[in-house]
Amino acid sequence: MIDAIAGIDIPKDAVRERLMPEDTWDWHMPTPFSQGWKIGNLVFVGGQLSADAQGNVVGVGDIEVQTRNVFENITKTLAAAGADWSHVVKLNTYYCFDGDGDEVQQNWAKMTNVRMQYLPDPGPCGTAVRVSGLMYDGFLIEAEAIAVITEGNNDNNA
Repeated sequence: MIDAIAGIDIPKDAVRERLMPEDTWDWHMPTPFSQGWKIGNLVFVGGQLSADAQGNVVGVGDIEVQTRNVFENITKTLAAAGADWSHVVKLNTYYCFDGDGDEVQQNWAKMTNVRMQYLPDPGPCGTAVRVSGLMYDGFLIEAEAIAVITEGNNDNNA
């Protein structure tokens, strides 16, 4: 998979703000990674997991609990930038599931039912990728988002 991002009309002197909201998860060891960045009117939310402050999995084996935690962490990171879900234009979701046929659809439905509680209509463009594993055993979903804050886009018609 290849992602590309182009920023138009971002001034060279645009303020870069590191987003590290309180009361979200953290890595189990010290890292220089950020939960997100706001650069001008763009917001980049890094891959969010269902983890506690020490990086331990929350909701082991439960895709609904993990999806809600992931989306709450995205919500907090967006809020730290002065944004919300109406500003999100791109959503990437990576999820683990070892099953076939109807089981895959049932898992997808559980995850999507939670996601739809956060996404406005019309929602962002999105990509979902089924993977064999994430950072550590026990994580079932990771999601990242890109948002654009412009005047008037709180009405979902931007």
